[in-house]
Amino acid sequence: MTAAARRAAWLWVAFGLVALVSCALVLRRPDRLSDLHIYYGAIQHLWDGKPLYAYVAENGGPFTYPPFAALVLSPMALVPEGLLQPLWLVATVAALAAIAAAVGRGRPDVVAAVACGLLLSAPAQSNLRFGQVSVFVVLLALVDALGLTPERYRGYLVGLAAAVKLTPLLFVVYFLAAGRYRDAGRALAALVGAAAVAALVLPAESWGYWTGTMLETSRIGNLASLGNQSVQGMLLRVGVPQPALPLVWATLVAVICVVALLRARRLFHDGHPTKAAVLVGCATVAASPVSWTHHQLWPVLAAMLLIGTHGAVHRAAGGALLAAMVLSLGVVLADVSFTPGVQFVLENARALGTVGICVLGFGAAVAAHRTARRWTLAGAAAVAVAVVALQPLPASADPTFKAYRLSDTTNPRYFYVCHDEPTCAAFIGDMSIRFGVVAEKTKVRVNGVVGPTVARLQYQSAPGGRPRDIPLLTRYEAGRVFSFRSASLAHGRLVAYDPAGNEIASYTRELTPARHLG
Repeated sequence: MTAAARRAAWLWVAFGLVALVSCALVLRRPDRLSDLHIYYGAIQHLWDGKPLYAYVAENGGPFTYPPFAALVLSPMALVPEGLLQPLWLVATVAALAAIAAAVGRGRPDVVAAVACGLLLSAPAQSNLRFGQVSVFVVLLALVDALGLTPERYRGYLVGLAAAVKLTPLLFVVYFLAAGRYRDAGRALAALVGAAAVAALVLPAESWGYWTGTMLETSRIGNLASLGNQSVQGMLLRVGVPQPALPLVWATLVAVICVVALLRARRLFHDGHPTKAAVLVGCATVAASPVSWTHHQLWPVLAAMLLIGTHGAVHRAAGGALLAAMVLSLGVVLADVSFTPGVQFVLENARALGTVGICVLGFGAAVAAHRTARRWTLAGAAAVAVAVVALQPLPASADPTFKAYRLSDTTNPRYFYVCHDEPTCAAFIGDMSIRFGVVAEKTKVRVNGVVGPTVARLQYQSAPGGRPRDIPLLTRYEAGRVFSFRSASLAHGRLVAYDPAGNEIASYTRELTPARHLG
């Protein structure tokens, strides 16, 4: 056995062990495969003659995919959900191995290494945890883009993948840019054909989806949350004003996609189809309005391709990107982020890395005379990141901020300091305001009580930012309660006012009382 074969064997053993442990841990979770549960419930809902898009799971999650996806997923309703869950996990692990085989074809040790890197990444683990279809969509688009299907069928898989999830549509544009016109035609034909089949079987659902439901992004979740590592998600976290957001987002996405497609075309014609396909995949992650963690398999592949590229700089960049795709840098390095800007860069490292890949490419197929231009762009990007990192962000750039109202008090994490009248009275005593702080992985919660001398409570998440009113809720006679959360309290300021509008208490930094006048 050669050294490469031995490495491959050991890597596959490691892959199998990690897969086994990962699947076992997922099955032990009380909220295991929650997205698969939504698929399963939505299909049962549909089979019962009820509207597909009216279904809402116990966790509040609706079915958000095109109607053709419901047809593809319909057979799962024939299997008990308890049996479906382990089968889905096995299929997900197999899909990850197939993606690795497509990327590293011809070199068993490379295939095994890519498989291990993929499995350890946050996107792969997210696919396992939630029971997502994203991994299968990536596999179909990758296999088709690499030309691994017979020539007369190339393009069909991309079209079918787009009929299940719309993001692979960018590969149709890539086919056109690369001169693969027949592949583009077959992809569009497959998409239209799949939509037509769905329209025949599910006419009401198809009409509703294509005329409105697909545009209801609020069904998908809070697009400003840290899990959405797309350009739009990052712009929402930056605090771009809502009226300007569509134009800013469309302009940035257009530039990113054009640059990525031009680079992908060059890579394809220079004999690097894998890098070209992965680059286009990264552009879908950046351009999509919503790119949750389980969508982000493409940047993981890009990181490993960079590591395999000649040159210490490229390998270092690949290692940094892979670290961002495996770890949550905003959580791991929270103790060393001294300003909101640094924390912002860490929390958006996956989005920044994905955009960097789209704009700068892999470097291997770039002509020598363009090297200076590439490094100029890289330098400008580094300066821009540094400027952002060193500046405090405005108050509106805190996507995790939320002030809770009375309807939220059933959750024990909110108002934990005051669950009943005696506890509430004992907690506040003769003070005008008192609160507790609980630090979680991605946010900090503040829960407290105010006395009768406090008429208004406001929070500023950054100096000079717009103050936010914190609702004061009457639950007990002893005092009104309040609760809010924020990404970071490092630059925050909580202020209490009396009925005349005078400031009577102020708390800064990590909300340690600066002075107390009540």
